[in-house]
Amino acid sequence: MDVLTLPNNVTEFVLLGLTQNPHLQKILFIVFLFIFLFTVLANLLIVITISLSPTLSAPMYFFLTHLSFLDAFFTCVSTPKLTIDLLHQRRTISRGGCLTQLFVEHFLGASEIILLIAMAYDRYAAICKPLHYTTIMRKGLCQLLVVVSWIGGILHATVQILFMVDLTFCGPNVIDHFMCDFFSLMELACSDTYQPGMVVATNSGGRCVLIFSMLLVSYIVILSSLKSHGSEGRRKALSTCGSHFTVVVCFFVPCILTHLRPVATYRTDKWVAVFFAIFTPMLNPIIYTVRNAEVKNAMRSLLKKRIT
Repeated sequence: MDVLTLPNNVTEFVLLGLTQNPHLQKILFIVFLFIFLFTVLANLLIVITISLSPTLSAPMYFFLTHLSFLDAFFTCVSTPKLTIDLLHQRRTISRGGCLTQLFVEHFLGASEIILLIAMAYDRYAAICKPLHYTTIMRKGLCQLLVVVSWIGGILHATVQILFMVDLTFCGPNVIDHFMCDFFSLMELACSDTYQPGMVVATNSGGRCVLIFSMLLVSYIVILSSLKSHGSEGRRKALSTCGSHFTVVVCFFVPCILTHLRPVATYRTDKWVAVFFAIFTPMLNPIIYTVRNAEVKNAMRSLLKKRIT
């Protein structure tokens, strides 16, 4: 039978999850439930704190608000289903639900990448062009960059999904993963996956490598310019840049490991995906609150006002 005439009769997929060990499943259920609740609440706390605090009006915090919102939304894409599935032996997801999960995941991920670029540009302007900072990072530009991040995320996700919609699935329908993943789906497809695989690897993995390299160069330039700053200025700049660069590393390294691979080898490291989808959104609020005294002080101030 020709590949083009194969029946496209798979309407749902079975997810094998992280483990088949019942005892380990119960432990992971508790761990992931705690992480999910903490991630959502911590990111929303940052959004509320920055929105209500008059001292956190700088462009850096404007971008951090949107980053925290994206992280809170991002953790809702796969973590709730993974957590609930740990309580069930049979875990399924419809084909439409699978494509929706993929679209939202890549939409939010790509939006966050563009937002991280905007935050890096903000740090460059603040440290390397301090006299022109307020002129460069005006409110209109900051709002435009956020809009661009959302539009860029939609365009990226749309390109990814368009190639997946045309794939034919005629069985089997078992995905060795805890969530829908492009490479896992292509492993099950009975139609040609070479071109979609190349697009996914280039559009996601290649783009992550390129942007990560650009961000590395930008931070080398920023660090080089710190020689002309005083000790207090260097300390403050290193603190804010260190927080941002840590977030960049935590985001891009798992992204590269997940999406940049030989097209013929679709196997996905599920624990790398766990770190990227579950732990990274949790780490961002921790990194920005622990290393940022202004955010911590604003949180304490708001808390005192609510208590009194």
